[in-house]
Amino acid sequence: MGGFYFDSNARSALGLVRSGNEDAAFISGRLVAVADGMGGHAGGEIASQIAIQTLQSLTPLLTDTTIDPDSTEDLLLNSLHTIDANIGEYAHEATELRGMGTTLTALLVHNDTVALLHVGDSRCYRLCGNTLEQLSNDHTVIQELLSQGAITAAEAIDHPQRSVLTQALMGEGNLVPVIQLYEAKENDRYLLCSDGLSGVLTEREIKTFLKKSDKEAAIKALVDATYIQGAPDNVTVLIADVTRLEVVANELFGAAI
Repeated sequence: MGGFYFDSNARSALGLVRSGNEDAAFISGRLVAVADGMGGHAGGEIASQIAIQTLQSLTPLLTDTTIDPDSTEDLLLNSLHTIDANIGEYAHEATELRGMGTTLTALLVHNDTVALLHVGDSRCYRLCGNTLEQLSNDHTVIQELLSQGAITAAEAIDHPQRSVLTQALMGEGNLVPVIQLYEAKENDRYLLCSDGLSGVLTEREIKTFLKKSDKEAAIKALVDATYIQGAPDNVTVLIADVTRLEVVANELFGAAI
C-alpha cells in the first residue's frame, strides 16, 4: 500500500488539580484523534471513551484506500453523528450522566490529503519547517467574541466564559460538522492536544518544544511545561509526523483504555 502515513506518539496525563482523567486519545497508521470529556459523575471520561473507541472501531472503513476521497470524507463526517448517537444512547440509559459530552479533534490521511475533523476546543496545529499554524477553530463563546471583535485577546485570557463550548458531542444531534482538507506533505508535523496544553502554554512555547526532533522528547517537554505552570487540567498531547513509510499502530490513551 502506498500513500502517506502518520508516525505518531501520544501521552495523556492527569493534571495536578483533577481527580480523574477525562481526556482520551487514539493513534493508528492513518487516523489519530484526541477527545476531552466533560460532565459530572464520571460522564466526561465515558463520553471521551465512547468517542475515541467508536472512532477506533471505524478505522478499517475510514482508512480503506480503495474508497474514493469524496466517499471517505462523507464517512468521516458521518462518524461524528455515529459518535454523537452512541453518547446519547448511553446517557439515555444512565440518566445521571445526561449532559455529559466531549470534544473531538481527529486527523485522517487519505491518499495525498490530510482531513481535519473537529468539534469543541481541543486543537490541531501544524508545524511545517519553522512555521507553526493553528488549523482548528475553537468552538467556544470566547472565540466567537474574538471573531466579532467584541473582546480583545488580552480580555479573553481571564474571561469568565473562557471554557464555555458552543459545540460538543453530547448526544443531542445538533452538530454542524466541518472537514478541513490539507495537502499531505512528508515531514510535516501535526499536534493534537486538549486545552490542558493550549490553555496553559503560549503558542511560542508550544512551537519551541514541538520542534524537538524526537517525538517522545517533544511530548515530555510539553507535558512537563504544563506541570511547571500548575497543570490545572488534564493534558493530552499527540504528535503525528507525515511519512511515506508504512506505519502499523493501534493504541488507546487516557480514558479510552
